[in-house]
Amino acid sequence: MTDLEKIFQVIEKNRNNMITLQKELTKVPAMAPQNGGDGEWEKSQVLMQWLDKCGIPNVERINAIDERVSSGRRPNIIATIPGESTDKTFWIMTHLDVVPPGDTKLWDSDPFTVIEKKGCLIGRGVEDNQQSLIASLYAAASILEAGFMPHYTVKLLFVADEETGSEYGIKYLLDNYKLFRKKDFILVPDGGNEQGTMIEIAEKSILWLQFRTVGRQCHASAPDHGINAFLAASELVLQLNKLNEEYKEEDPIFDPPVSTFSPTKKEANVPNVNTIPGDDIFYMDCRILPSIDLDQVLQRITEIMSHIDKKYGVQSAYTIIQRASSPATPADAPIVHTLKHAIKNIYNVEGKEKGIGGGTVAAPLRRKGYDTVVWSKIDDTAHSPNEYCVIDNMVGDSKVMADIMMKGI
Repeated sequence: MTDLEKIFQVIEKNRNNMITLQKELTKVPAMAPQNGGDGEWEKSQVLMQWLDKCGIPNVERINAIDERVSSGRRPNIIATIPGESTDKTFWIMTHLDVVPPGDTKLWDSDPFTVIEKKGCLIGRGVEDNQQSLIASLYAAASILEAGFMPHYTVKLLFVADEETGSEYGIKYLLDNYKLFRKKDFILVPDGGNEQGTMIEIAEKSILWLQFRTVGRQCHASAPDHGINAFLAASELVLQLNKLNEEYKEEDPIFDPPVSTFSPTKKEANVPNVNTIPGDDIFYMDCRILPSIDLDQVLQRITEIMSHIDKKYGVQSAYTIIQRASSPATPADAPIVHTLKHAIKNIYNVEGKEKGIGGGTVAAPLRRKGYDTVVWSKIDDTAHSPNEYCVIDNMVGDSKVMADIMMKGI
């Protein structure tokens, strides 16, 4: 029996412990204050006790100050498992916080009491992100329990505030501490697919824009006395939607492989039917291939707005709500190669590099130059009613992580 097979045996032996920890963590709702919660402090206390119970030797907590929560702190925990070599560090980053349950009438059980059913665990946070959090913990703990050391030093990073912007989580750590080295490699197991084949290495750039058109309000019975801001905004929406036809460049790593420009939210203008609105506001969500210059896109948007202004006599402007972009992790990066090998070893499937349109906490790390991949085997039930975790996925992902820890990157 190989060393790795012995470790896998220990992971299997810890299956019930992993289920128990799911139940204990789910009992403690760790929601951000803007979601009506009190942060992650109580949940971090439970996790710290389990880290000690599992024999993880070095644990550090870095608190971000947040007066909105009763503890005044948003905890970020780093558990270090020394390796045979200190040349590199293998990081696994998961998050402590969860989203609210939403309409509890849509749940078949109490969202914060785990139900075990047909090989799954049901409860808020069990997949997002406790499946991976627990998998990483027991990958490291099982290596120690089996009497081995990982190849390189392993650091398990449990962050706060992932669900609401990461200002008290990974962004806080990157801004205030020098934790990472350029030669380190980072796995963020907070996305994936049911087959376990998707290795996310890139994200589209994001532009969230607010558009405002200003005309002149008047009585709807005499529209010529005013300037209809809503009418102008409506044509502006249609013209901006044509950006989908202008930007046809494709990158097959993404799905969809093109940039997307989607009008979304619309604010109310006047409260009554018989008034021509003089002010109108709407929003747009743009997901743009990394190869396309965002400043050039904004210049094209300005040209479209100028045309609408001249045609209708309005004044239009945009405000950037969010602008984010990050470089891709190279497809031939060592972390990608090693992860593919581990996925094949455990799940007998071929990992494939992919890009996504959404944003993840990998982006702030990539912007700092750290090779980061997002991967896990999940049914993608995050944020939904009756969120569930497949127990075999939790155990299998733990083996994948242990495989990487032992073989090195």
